Amino acid sequence: MFCYQCQETAKNEGCTIRGVCGKTEDVANLQDLLVYLLKGISVYARKTGELEIADKTVGRFITESLFTTITNVSFDPARFEGRIKAALELRESIAAKFKEAYQEKEGKVFSEVLPDMCTWYSDHSKDYYLKGAEIGILNIEDEDIRSLKELLTYGLKGMAAYTEHAYVLAEEDEEIYEFMIEGLAATADQDISVDKLIGLVMRCGELAVQTMALLDKANTGSYGNPEPTEVNIGVGDRPGILISGHDLKDLEELLVQTAGKGIDVYTHGEMLPANSYPAFKKYEHFVGNYGNAWWQQTGEFEKFNGPILMTTNCLVPPRESYQDRVYTTGVVGFPGVKHIDDREDGKQKNFSAIIEHALRCEPPAELEKGSIMGGFAHEAVLSVADKVVEAVKAGKIKRFVVMAGCDGRHKGRDYYTDLAEKLPEDTVILTAGCAKYRYNKLELGDIDGIPRVLDAGQCNDSYSLVVIAQKLAEAFGVDDINELPISYDIAWYEQKAVTVLLALLYLGVKGIRLGPSLPAFISPGVLKVLVDKFDIKGINTVGDDLEAIMAGE
Repeated sequence: MFCYQCQETAKNEGCTIRGVCGKTEDVANLQDLLVYLLKGISVYARKTGELEIADKTVGRFITESLFTTITNVSFDPARFEGRIKAALELRESIAAKFKEAYQEKEGKVFSEVLPDMCTWYSDHSKDYYLKGAEIGILNIEDEDIRSLKELLTYGLKGMAAYTEHAYVLAEEDEEIYEFMIEGLAATADQDISVDKLIGLVMRCGELAVQTMALLDKANTGSYGNPEPTEVNIGVGDRPGILISGHDLKDLEELLVQTAGKGIDVYTHGEMLPANSYPAFKKYEHFVGNYGNAWWQQTGEFEKFNGPILMTTNCLVPPRESYQDRVYTTGVVGFPGVKHIDDREDGKQKNFSAIIEHALRCEPPAELEKGSIMGGFAHEAVLSVADKVVEAVKAGKIKRFVVMAGCDGRHKGRDYYTDLAEKLPEDTVILTAGCAKYRYNKLELGDIDGIPRVLDAGQCNDSYSLVVIAQKLAEAFGVDDINELPISYDIAWYEQKAVTVLLALLYLGVKGIRLGPSLPAFISPGVLKVLVDKFDIKGINTVGDDLEAIMAGE
């Protein structure tokens, strides 16, 4: 086992015995093997594309499979065994189609020597564990090549998550599938150059913007544009179901099936922004948000008393005391936890088991009272753009600070709370993702009615922050968004944050602060490129960074 794909990796070097996230060595090795086989599938898919026999189902399979390997999604070796078996079957099927088409076109048998990920095969699941232990990323000796391949792979994983969410809502883009295949195939190339990989990493940023725009279209097309909303954080006196993760389709179907049942539905973690979508406000039993960011779930799930539905990441291995109340669905999995099957033939998922479970439970214990504001996605902010511009021109808003990204257990993340508290009263925080839980309950006030924390939504809603910045650039008549009074102080944790970072770099954003630590998978050589070209920097002390931010540095 060797894994360093998340911010919490051991000693900021790599997890080698057990993941800090809780995944076992077996699961880590199975994830490595699955990605390895996806690369083999991609090599063949590129070749079939050249012969115009490519199949869109390949892109969908790769998308869902990559999603399963994101941090805190699936901890279940049995589910990975099944997906590896399916990957082998798909690879053999597409290989056979390619070889048949090649022979028909060229008049000879295909004889090119392909890499091991295109040819290795076993019918025995025990061999999956052995193979997975052999093919880790450290087999790539050149640290810059290794670093760039992992940076590209993690960017693709984040894209896969956003693409899957869009697909569930009937939106997809074949260009995104094609790039995932191109990128994975490139990581299988043992002779690829640093320059070629850098080009692909930047292309990944371009497609990341396209992917987030696609998901924004899917979410708003299905549920309307988020509206500024006061979200209740207290509890009612009825049994409840807590839904966590990111999948809005799962929430919609759960709300439909719980209507009139005497059950309240609460969001948790990254599902908080769902409270701001118009389509969900018609459900009277959709009562608010319970708890905070994903890493606090062990204590909060304990107190909730009712069942919890995990729709995507971020699952923390559940304690035995409440494990029987946890349900997973979609790509999420954990051994011994009940799993709700996927939709069939256009039908809704069947949530009857979790509904029946909720009716046997006590109401949730109160964690806090009051409300927090949300719903400041691009349409909401742009509707008051004139007011924002006027406040800037009048000197009432001196600076916007983008503090988007992820939260986590690392004590160094207190930095973001301290910075938010110390920012001058003439600054506005733009946020998206669970990083907001570090400061979204602080009493920071407003500027002429504009809240000092504008929460655009989930991590994928970082797209809204891009749109806002671009519209502000138009309003102020500048060609370069780096000329705006905006600073970027981003917290990262897992692979979706990598995708967002690459999107910002593609758009030309410079001077991003990244914390609480720089990624372990970034080699000194690759870091130098990022520093030289984009002025990427790590966080410093709150005092030093505050002074630099207010100076536009």
